[in-house]
Amino acid sequence: MTTAATEPVRPVETVARAPKLRADATRNRERIVLAARDAFVEHGADVPLDEIAKRAGVGNATLYRNFPDRASLIREVALLVKNRILALAETAAAEADAPDGGGPFEALERFAHAAVAEKVGALCPVFTHHVDPFDPDLTEARERLMSAVSGLMERARAAGELRADVDHGDLFIAISQLTRPLPGTSCQLLDGFVHRHLQLFLDGLRAPARSVLPGRAATFEDFQPRD
Repeated sequence: MTTAATEPVRPVETVARAPKLRADATRNRERIVLAARDAFVEHGADVPLDEIAKRAGVGNATLYRNFPDRASLIREVALLVKNRILALAETAAAEADAPDGGGPFEALERFAHAAVAEKVGALCPVFTHHVDPFDPDLTEARERLMSAVSGLMERARAAGELRADVDHGDLFIAISQLTRPLPGTSCQLLDGFVHRHLQLFLDGLRAPARSVLPGRAATFEDFQPRD
């Protein structure tokens, strides 16, 4: 009969290490995804995975243990970027009516200036050619983003701060174009001008309108995947 005194004791050292290993694994995965995002921005979808592992400070085996192929890594980057932009939009929407928030248009401006940091324009070709547009997780993030930004713009319009002839698609076209590198230039070179030109665009969204815009307003429906 085994007594409490003779019962084998699990080493305390082993118990303490398990959470640390899980935390390290989580950090490694996050570093890989962030490094991949930056590498895809600079070099496109075909950047060597070895280069991504080197940027992340992990071994090749760690990268492949988390992402067995390029497609799974690109999907994770797409989810990261969309969810980060979604979080920015939902924060701005929550701040729009706060007493010290400056009003809905100021919240919209803060969102736009924060969103360009994700460089979605530079990543758009990567996502277009390598990510399933009907992925349910990406679809959910896209729909929530549409709801948050649409609501924010409607409140700015109702407050008389946003011109009546623009829509959410117009805003995202500007964000995309301003974060898409021009041929023959580097992303780093353009970084110094993005916020300047974005503010010029945002000033053009303010009511009252200074001119009549040709065509129709762009909406999120214009960006929806087609069967």
